[in-house]
Amino acid sequence: MIIELSDFFNNPSLISLGGLTIQYYAITWLLSAVFIYLFLKYSPITKELGLTKEQVNDLVFLYGLIFGAMIGGRIGYMLFYGWSQLMMNPLKIFFIWEGGLSFHGGLIGVLISLFIFSKKYSLSFLRLLDAVAVAMPIGLCLVRIGNFLNGELYGRATDGTWGFIFPNDPFGLARHPSQLYESFGEGPLLFLILFYISKLTLRPGIVSASFLIGYGLIRSIIEVFRQPDAHIGFLAGESLTLGQLLSLPMIICGLVLLVFSYKNHEKLS
Repeated sequence: MIIELSDFFNNPSLISLGGLTIQYYAITWLLSAVFIYLFLKYSPITKELGLTKEQVNDLVFLYGLIFGAMIGGRIGYMLFYGWSQLMMNPLKIFFIWEGGLSFHGGLIGVLISLFIFSKKYSLSFLRLLDAVAVAMPIGLCLVRIGNFLNGELYGRATDGTWGFIFPNDPFGLARHPSQLYESFGEGPLLFLILFYISKLTLRPGIVSASFLIGYGLIRSIIEVFRQPDAHIGFLAGESLTLGQLLSLPMIICGLVLLVFSYKNHEKLS
């Protein structure tokens, strides 16, 4: 089945009134933060940590969304995907209206922000990460849907029996809707795995390690269907993408944290 998408999927703006523009991507980011907040407000781990509603609000919207995901994501994107642009104009790092956020950069930003948050309120850093790790697939699912609505980050060409034709594809090929694959894999599938694991253990770091391993594996698999960024392409023939390369350290760090948590769980705080 081939589905030819309309120009609706080539317009990042949901509403444009004069100088006011509201974009799908911004809406999905905001909804992500709202749903993550609602989840964490009633999460057993945040209750275990003794977080108030005000602290959860700051954790999600200030430390997680703004300081972590957005600032970290933007810096990561420019370093990983837009290095040549950054060298030509260092101020490009502030041009967030042009788009461009990296998950891996956002993850690093979130880790730094949560570490600061944990020190500020004298919380277990790894247990705080566990709480956030379970909730993150909610945001990943919605943001990937935003990618699909924008008609961006689409997949590689299919054999012609299944796929979507995106209006902004210069070749007009039937392609895998890799955004939807990622939305499901990084969203509901990963959420159910992490939620189940969180019910099995109270050891700090196990859920966080599972997130790193799970996301890294899922992202690496789905990258097989995703078209690499045009200005980067494949890194080794047609066998490796930058997304897969960046996911490898996540998997390794997750495995190390998993082993460390099991061997030293009584010391982790």
